Amino acid sequence: MDKLKILTKSIWVFHFGSAACNNCDIEILDILTPRFDAERFGIKLVGSIKHADAMLVSGIITRKTAPMLKEIYSMSPKPLAVIAFGSCASSQGMFKNSCMRTVPVDEMIPVDAYIPGCPPRPEA
Repeated sequence: MDKLKILTKSIWVFHFGSAACNNCDIEILDILTPRFDAERFGIKLVGSIKHADAMLVSGIITRKTAPMLKEIYSMSPKPLAVIAFGSCASSQGMFKNSCMRTVPVDEMIPVDAYIPGCPPRPEA
């Protein structure tokens, strides 16, 4: 119920980009271009988790990025909506059976929404 309060004002989003091909990161930047202009809807990227209402997680979570993700999540204000953005964050994508030790995002922190796709389109 507390997370519904996030939707009553402008949403400030913190992006946690982990290891991957960076196509999801490019699509997130596309959202901010004049063609899509997410800021007109009150969506703004912020540089600090302490100011965020939501966190976009893109890429796979490796054993090196897992502690950083947990630490950043612990510093966040509550309530915080967590969105797994892209196939890698949602289901480990093409890295699922790789030699790297990967962990699904939802095993590290609670995830509220999944946006699948490799990469997801900006409209998603």
